[in-house]
Amino acid sequence: MFLLLRRIHLLLFMLWVCIFFLLLYPFYYLFSISPKGYYAFNICRKINSYMPTLLSGIFFNFKYEKYLDSNKTYIYCANHVSNLDIMYLSMIGKGRFHFMGKQELLTHPILSIFFKSIDVPVDRSSRMSSFRAFMRAGENLKTGMDLIIFPEGRIDDVYPPKLQEFKSGPIRLALQLQIPIVPISSVNLWKIMWDDGFKFGSRPGIADIYVHAPIEPVVFEGWDEDQLKAFVYEKIKSKINS
Repeated sequence: MFLLLRRIHLLLFMLWVCIFFLLLYPFYYLFSISPKGYYAFNICRKINSYMPTLLSGIFFNFKYEKYLDSNKTYIYCANHVSNLDIMYLSMIGKGRFHFMGKQELLTHPILSIFFKSIDVPVDRSSRMSSFRAFMRAGENLKTGMDLIIFPEGRIDDVYPPKLQEFKSGPIRLALQLQIPIVPISSVNLWKIMWDDGFKFGSRPGIADIYVHAPIEPVVFEGWDEDQLKAFVYEKIKSKINS
């Protein structure tokens, strides 16, 4: 009975997502034509994140360790546990932020418009594709576009999910471009919806999201990839296991 209720809730949530996506689609299409429209594009993305979660009884309790300077460019690194991750990260993102995600999202019925315009798809099975994707992300960062990325690369197949080993891509970008990293810990979102929700459904609730203080370049000066990767990993893990 409980699982049935969770699956009904998932269907209602997905219905709200589709309704707002269709309502906003003309604006998505218009603002995706040129990078000049990306700021407005992301405002639509925020609306498409706030409204379906709100109407589904899903709320986010954001706790910031330190104020984030709106004039700075950041690389946001978050643990990946749910399809809802994209929604709360869209709420956190500012201005012309963009995501990096798997190449399969280019054919996703909703997310394809994002990954064919503002966001960066990557085929992790191809070293050349990964190189090109991170080159593009690097160029975007140079123009002031924040990057939002899941350094694990995927959602853990095991329930409850565990924090997996990190990829080096975002760490390398931070080192090369001297850009602060903002670690983000999604503490309990997996209890509300794990992965795409198809196995256990979803439910109303409050998800705790901890936004760590930015790791400034002065902190990781002289560090190599492994040192910075381990530091970011432990930051995120510290709030998940607390």
